[in-house]
Amino acid sequence: MMTYGSSEVSELRFIHLQAEAELRDSQWMDVTLRFELAPGGELPEGIEELSALIICTHSGDIVQIVPQDEDRDCEYQFTELEKEQLRDYYTKTVRPRLSEYLI
Repeated sequence: MMTYGSSEVSELRFIHLQAEAELRDSQWMDVTLRFELAPGGELPEGIEELSALIICTHSGDIVQIVPQDEDRDCEYQFTELEKEQLRDYYTKTVRPRLSEYLI
């Protein structure tokens, strides 16, 4: 993870991912991924409850992946390797059964 405007980067590994999806409007769907950090991983300072918001089209195409703290936007962003982990989980596990994850 990295803070906007900072050159400091730390890579987190995510385990035990879980998803829920919600239709936002007639164009977008929000998929929230909750997870634990792999052993040895530490949340960035000031983050209490990290999750990922994946904004998708109704057909399931990913538009954006953003970190959230306690379900709100935060000043951090995921690295490309972190996004890759999240994208991989979404593509293999969530997207094929997207309707099952809708709340």
